Amino acid sequence: MESSVSFGVILAVLASLIIVANALVAMAVLSLILKNDSISLCFTLNLAVADALLGLAISGLVTDQLSSPARPTEKTLCRLRMAFVTSSAAASVLTVMLIAFDRYLAIKQPLRYFQIMNGFMVGACLAGLWLVSNLIGFLPLGIHGFQQTTYKGSCSFFAVFHPRFVLTLSCVGFFPALLLFVFFYCDILKIASTHSQQIRNTEHAGALARAHRPPRTPSDFKAVRTVAILIGSFTLSWSPFLITSIVQVACQECHLYLVLEQYLWLLGVGNSLLNPLIYAYWQKEVRQQFSQMALAMKKWLAACLLLLSARDGGPEGRRESVRYITTMSHSELEG
Repeated sequence: MESSVSFGVILAVLASLIIVANALVAMAVLSLILKNDSISLCFTLNLAVADALLGLAISGLVTDQLSSPARPTEKTLCRLRMAFVTSSAAASVLTVMLIAFDRYLAIKQPLRYFQIMNGFMVGACLAGLWLVSNLIGFLPLGIHGFQQTTYKGSCSFFAVFHPRFVLTLSCVGFFPALLLFVFFYCDILKIASTHSQQIRNTEHAGALARAHRPPRTPSDFKAVRTVAILIGSFTLSWSPFLITSIVQVACQECHLYLVLEQYLWLLGVGNSLLNPLIYAYWQKEVRQQFSQMALAMKKWLAACLLLLSARDGGPEGRRESVRYITTMSHSELEG
């Protein structure tokens, strides 16, 4: 009981951090989309939304962990909760794949990129992504072999889903996706090497030695670095859970469910907290947007405090507050 409460507290803190961090990143990225009309940032926004939904999904499990054993969770409700958690996690993973492919396409086909990745294509990719994610998440509800035959009332992933489900996801989705990531990144490194050579040739031979391929912007290659870190954190976070689940399927006598559910599953879910932190630290435009948002919030709080003090300061205080707000508005317009 004590360990269940401790796990529930950890889950509550993790869920809160995931929701808050991803909500802040979503606000920053949405502001950038509205400001710069950047279509590719829609994938980043979708990643923040998927991770925030995962935090919301696991917050529903907190009540089960903190409640007494006298209030068991109904099996159908537990299945739906775990399906929601799985679909949100699948959406997060698939979005990372989509971001990697988007950056790969921008570097591989710089001239045709904006023709291919237009608004319709982005919308179709995101709609297909959520459709596939929900199919993955709710798949065990329709296949009896992916369900546990016994249920004791304590809601957890392996209380309702059989490790065969994780084995299928690993073999069909995780490991092929990882190989695809490696292929994308190796090809991008090769393109980056060629690009550097073209720059050196241009510097030595002048304009006549310019490469026939259009130059890629440095921001494209910096974005690839961010994607590589995302993929690395995703791999390190989810690999222990998936590999141990495969071991559990192969070794029925091994009782690894406690390690899987209270440690390795928590490590995988923690990836949804790492994603916004990675973007907040490594992506320069997101970091700058955070600075602007913090500055705007600071000005707003200062204006509110000034108005409150002006209410008790008489006509002179009110005139001072109006002068400050006018000056602040002019500075924002000039910025």
